[in-house]
Amino acid sequence: MASSSGNSSTPTQNSGSEGDLQVLMDQRKRKRMQSNRESARRSRMRKQKHLDDLMGQVTQLSKDNNQILTSINITSQHLMNVEAENSILRAQVVELSQRLESLNGILNFINTTSSVGGVYGTPQNTTAAAASADSFMNPLNLLYHNQPIMASADMFHY
Repeated sequence: MASSSGNSSTPTQNSGSEGDLQVLMDQRKRKRMQSNRESARRSRMRKQKHLDDLMGQVTQLSKDNNQILTSINITSQHLMNVEAENSILRAQVVELSQRLESLNGILNFINTTSSVGGVYGTPQNTTAAAASADSFMNPLNLLYHNQPIMASADMFHY
């Protein structure tokens, strides 16, 4: 009978072993679930940190973009001012060139008429006209008045 009592005790040992095995599996399952929770928490934290970093980059890039736009606007305004000033200077160059051409024409006329005999090619009958012509056509003055007027780039700088 000892052998049968040994057989009858084996199922209880098996059910005890199965219970121990079930407890061990439950412990492993709980440990795995806890590990998964921790892993998910770390993953959420990494994701949140990445999102925060991206938001910081968006803020910085927006700030940089605004500074660049402001710089572009200032530079564009400066360009418009320089273009307007250049336009004025070009108009002044044209006007001064025309004046210079006119003055050189007058000098040529005076030089031509003085060699013919009188101011504006007319004989000098009156003493006032003669005095005026003599003072204007004085040989000392001719050194200065009969020279062509030359333009230089320095004339146009203000």
